[in-house]
Amino acid sequence: MDWINFPYYFTVTISLWLIGIIALLYSYKKESFSKIALVFLGIGSLALIAFVINLWIQLDRPPMRTLGETRLWYSTFIPVIGFITYFRWKYKWFLIYSFCMAGLFLVINYLNPETHSKTLMPALQSVWFIPHVLVYLFSYAVLSASCIIAIKGTYEIYKGSFNPSHVKLADNLVYIGFSFLTLGLLFGALWAKEAWGHYWTWDPKEVWAFLTWMGYLIYIHYRFFHPNKSKQALYILSVAFIILLVCWFGVNYLPVASNSVHTYTQ
Repeated sequence: MDWINFPYYFTVTISLWLIGIIALLYSYKKESFSKIALVFLGIGSLALIAFVINLWIQLDRPPMRTLGETRLWYSTFIPVIGFITYFRWKYKWFLIYSFCMAGLFLVINYLNPETHSKTLMPALQSVWFIPHVLVYLFSYAVLSASCIIAIKGTYEIYKGSFNPSHVKLADNLVYIGFSFLTLGLLFGALWAKEAWGHYWTWDPKEVWAFLTWMGYLIYIHYRFFHPNKSKQALYILSVAFIILLVCWFGVNYLPVASNSVHTYTQ
């Protein structure tokens, strides 16, 4: 089954987001356009959420099995994080980034349509399936947001215009993302015990999930013991995100993936 009416929702969502981003850019000159931008961005996000709900109903299963479906959830979560960050710290650039990244993943899905089956393999028919995938994808969205701050911060250090508040924002996002990442590992272990009889089997996906978790734990510890060494911390954060990307979809292209129990995500 193809995604139901995705091109229509895609067109509406992207159009509204483009108008919202343009208005947000113009708001740097005229602040009153900020409210207009938020309205268009918000309506576009609601259209995407409506599609996710409709797809869930049409498939009669959670749309969380394929890479395309995980990209869809990422596109749903990252704007929410952008809104929360904007209302808390008023970073317009970060809100723009959030919607640009969400739009990019929607474009990827639009250009690479997938055929989706209603059926789920027995291992996925578990009470842990939905919470495990949702908390993981939310953590990925939050941690990817922290990465763009790391990139921006590194650029500012290079240009000599570094703003320390950006590292504080990255810290807060990492704390949130790491918490959900830990929950994802826990839910995954409980799911594995129910499905295969073991909490942990050092499956390729599990190995990279552990490496991702360790990467962000190293960042947290480094920031705690070296609070004034922002440049090195930002490098660690960037490397941790690269590991996350390998865990998310890169591991599927490794030779060892053929023996993985997580091949259903391809």
